[in-house]
Amino acid sequence: MNPVNDMSDTTEKDSSAKKPAGKSGAKRNAPKSARRRSREVALQGLYQWLISGEDAGVIDAHMREQDEFDKCDAAHFDALLHGCIAEAAEIDALLAKHVDRQTSQLSPIEHGVLMIGVYELKHCMSIPYKVAINEAVELAKSFGGTDGHKYVNGVLDKAAAELREAEVTAARGTR
Repeated sequence: MNPVNDMSDTTEKDSSAKKPAGKSGAKRNAPKSARRRSREVALQGLYQWLISGEDAGVIDAHMREQDEFDKCDAAHFDALLHGCIAEAAEIDALLAKHVDRQTSQLSPIEHGVLMIGVYELKHCMSIPYKVAINEAVELAKSFGGTDGHKYVNGVLDKAAAELREAEVTAARGTR
């Protein structure tokens, strides 16, 4: 599977529409970007894979049958679902350096979110590392446990320092 490196949307600008001033709930009502939808659908597929161990092709077909699949970025979905499954052992080995327990003991949601985050950090260079981490945190907030997003943020922050050392160092300044 070819990594998705040529995504033109590097800032996820379409992930939030213009918000009316003064409305606190406006962000929740903003339309989701196609790429964010692809992450959500890929997470659902990874969850199914982590729980059942079902074949990636069967999971892919099932996800494509879901309502509103046509609103997601199918190329990014393909890269995430198939890439995470194909590289699961490598991704888990990298995660093992930064998590406090075996990845098999993580919640399947947090595990899937972390897999997506690591995959994007490794292969989607057009997505800034901060955006990849933020998108993973948002997935964890939407689908994970109460404070799972904090855990995801901490783990991916450490993984980013390893996977995108130059970008992280430049963003943080020389310390």
